[in-house]
Amino acid sequence: MAIHRRISIAAVLALAASVATTGAAFATTTPLPGGSGSAVVAPVTAGQLAAAVKPAATFQGALPAPTGRFAAGEDVIHLTDWDRPDPWVPSAGPRQLTVSMFYPAVAGTGTPAPYMTLAEAAGFIEYRTPAGSGITAQELSTVTTHAYDSARPVHGQYPLVVLSPGFENPRNTLTSLATELASHGYVVALVGHTYEDSGETLANGQTPPCAICQDGPTAPDPDTITASRALDVSFVLDQLTHGDRAWHLSGLIDKHSIGMAGHSIGGAATVDTMIGDQRVRSAVNLDGTFFPVPAPGQITRPYLMMSHQVGDPTWTQAYANLGGYKRYLDVSGANHATFTDIPILAQEAGIPEPAGIDPVRGTVITREYVTAFFDQTLKGIHEPLLDGPTPNNPEVLFQY
Repeated sequence: MAIHRRISIAAVLALAASVATTGAAFATTTPLPGGSGSAVVAPVTAGQLAAAVKPAATFQGALPAPTGRFAAGEDVIHLTDWDRPDPWVPSAGPRQLTVSMFYPAVAGTGTPAPYMTLAEAAGFIEYRTPAGSGITAQELSTVTTHAYDSARPVHGQYPLVVLSPGFENPRNTLTSLATELASHGYVVALVGHTYEDSGETLANGQTPPCAICQDGPTAPDPDTITASRALDVSFVLDQLTHGDRAWHLSGLIDKHSIGMAGHSIGGAATVDTMIGDQRVRSAVNLDGTFFPVPAPGQITRPYLMMSHQVGDPTWTQAYANLGGYKRYLDVSGANHATFTDIPILAQEAGIPEPAGIDPVRGTVITREYVTAFFDQTLKGIHEPLLDGPTPNNPEVLFQY
């Protein structure tokens, strides 16, 4: 399946067009014959997008505050895999990763953490913001995250959840989910997959752009990308669970209680990761086409699937092949970006969005169900929310 089949979020802080599975530039979608729910991408001109966007005089973005009993601390760490050349730009040398670490913290300690570096924000705007949005890198970098640099950790050990973002989206677009998990007693490793998005600032201060975002004969197929991400995640786990050289607070991590969640192709990457790394006890796929579909018996650990009702045939196949505890949920009125920070920031910036679920409501649902799933599968707390439909969440449809 070609990269251009990935469904796009039409703009960096926006959804000017509704899309379907894994992301690519400005696009609209057209159903394929047969009613499968898949889509092909049709280009939209910059002029068309600009005409649809109302410029924002001043953008002051803020993510929803986390709801748990802890504050969210944040550290940014830089890791180098000296045993693995970068898969996309071999001339760059060994694979380098930037990882945001979120953790349960004492309220009132630390300083407000930026949403992005200025260079990351500039790259995000250049790659994904429609012309005329009026958003500046300074404004985007200072979005209120409710996370705090150098905050004092709350003593204890906590399950670790690794988060992997969608293709072309930097790690920061899952910040709201990361802070929520941290506030409920998780350590979160939010991984930036270098050269796969609009830019991750590395240890040397450079912020390289995406090297594999353009379709063409040399573009890697999605299966290759998910396999590479699985190697990234396993390397991050190695670094975080062997001593404290990678992160000075690694003692907070319960090494025997590890989960993973990802959006779009980051969700798809949970399959390769779980197959190759038995340390990952449970996983969540947020609206990602399965590249590849797990074979029967390959995954027998707990698995949660949340989608936006795209009718993706790989989801039906994957669900049938999963063993053990599993759930498949559709969120009525959602779109592909609902499970990220993007719709909230688009709304705050005055950028038109497709009709459907309110962005804040979409974030509430995502955070509640992902947290409940990890509470049940990593902490052993029974969560009735996962037993079936509830009156308080009519948008959440249990498919099986």
